[in-house]
Amino acid sequence: MIAMAMEDPSSSTKDERLQFSLNYQQFESVIQLRYKLNFKENWIDINVNVDNIRCNLIRLVSETLMEKQGYGSEEKHFPSRISLQLTPLLQSDILSVTVTKSTDNPAHEVGIEKTIESSFEPPKSVGLSISSTGTVLLSLKPWKFEQSVYGDTAILNWILHDTVNGREVFSSKPPKFKLCQPKSWFRNRYTRAYRPFTREGGVIFAEDEYGESICWKVREAAIGKTMEWEIKGKIWLTYWPNKRRTHHSETRFLEFNELVHLSIEN
Repeated sequence: MIAMAMEDPSSSTKDERLQFSLNYQQFESVIQLRYKLNFKENWIDINVNVDNIRCNLIRLVSETLMEKQGYGSEEKHFPSRISLQLTPLLQSDILSVTVTKSTDNPAHEVGIEKTIESSFEPPKSVGLSISSTGTVLLSLKPWKFEQSVYGDTAILNWILHDTVNGREVFSSKPPKFKLCQPKSWFRNRYTRAYRPFTREGGVIFAEDEYGESICWKVREAAIGKTMEWEIKGKIWLTYWPNKRRTHHSETRFLEFNELVHLSIEN
């Protein structure tokens, strides 16, 4: 994690034990794409699907050392945004590019939960003391998938949202009033039933779970050619307090760039 760049270099913590827990983690990711060629009468459709994306963080030292010199392995970053750009470099044969769908904006489900409490306080009073309280419940979809097109480039984004205010997590800080509340979604985040991560703190996006496919319409003249494609990516990892009481939060990121070759053969 030390090798990853800080989104805001001034946000680093001076707590050496927290630094130890955050730095001695290794980020691993696998991104698998699948394509299919559909030959039409006068053109070719190149359909690309995201087969799956897997991200995980693995501690680099023993849990004993993590507890001794840090705050344990559960004080760690989590994936907060994944961005991919797919660009065909032989653009003279590209006729158009289309994307299929994005997930809806985070859906708000607002309700009121009412609780009635009663108590009996002898010997000063006779009877029951009854009080009623109301709690506003808010439910949001934690991950949102977006597709867009810029020129011949398809852009895909998986973005984690704060389930309290709907803000994008990678570019915001946790609400101060939620930092000390044990029921906040980011507190004890790896053991909750409705957590937005795996138990190990990573994420898995399976085929067709977020979005469908991207389609490039290519000239018939491309048959027999080998097309070069550029895949650029950026992954953000964010730290918000898990079990530790601290006001520190930060986001780090890494970037990658790959070239792949696709043969257009009937």
